[in-house]
Parts: sequence; structure tokens; C-alpha cells
Amino acid sequence: QVQLVESGGGSVQAGGSLRLSCAASGFSAAHYCVGWFRQAPGSEREGVAAVHTTRNLTEYTDSVKGRFTLSRDNAKNIVYLQMSNLIPDDTAMYYCAAHWAFRDGNCFTSPVPYDYWGQGTQVTVSS
Repeated sequence: QVQLVESGGGSVQAGGSLRLSCAASGFSAAHYCVGWFRQAPGSEREGVAAVHTTRNLTEYTDSVKGRFTLSRDNAKNIVYLQMSNLIPDDTAMYYCAAHWAFRDGNCFTSPVPYDYWGQGTQVTVSS
């Protein structure tokens, strides 16, 4: 079974930076998608970024493009979300999630549901 553990959240002022980590274990299929999601109070959960475990391809939602960067440490099996120039609207609980993927799958547009989820890490950005 896949297990995901997030860390790195905290409270920062607008313009600051945080790096979130998602430590994964239990990957047994050949390929997976790993995504970052967030949910703010009173808002729907939204996809933030996603990466294929065996492809050099990342995708981002429009609201974070140019500010957030997704990366992988394959040796440690960790996916990072580097968040820079944070704004108050970034305040949310951030989750990492995963699902199996095809070799050439697109992780941001794939209709396959994310069925493995971490417990989340809180990010709070003050103005």
C-alpha cells in the first residue's frame, strides 16, 4: 500500500517562501502520478501541481505558475513543492496524493482518480 506523509508547512508573511515535502513509500506499480492539492476554508479542494514519477514533466494550476516549483528526489523518494512569493490566498491545508499511471500518462489532465492521500500540512500566509 502506498503511504504519503507531508511536512514543511507553517506560517509566513506575504512574500515569504516555504518548501513542502511529500515522503512516499509502497510504490509497487511501474508508474505513478504524484500531485499536490490544497483546500482553504470555504473553498473546494483544488489541484496545485502534479508530476509523473518516471517522466521529467510537471504541471501547475494557473494561480501558482511562476511562484511554485515541483521537484523530485528519486533517491529519497520525496516530492517537494517549493513555494515562493506567497500570498494570503495561498493559505490552505496542502495535501499530496498519488495514483497509478501509464508510461506516457499526463498527470494533470488524467481522469484517473487520486486514491492515495496524505494527512496534509497547514500553510498560513499573513498580509
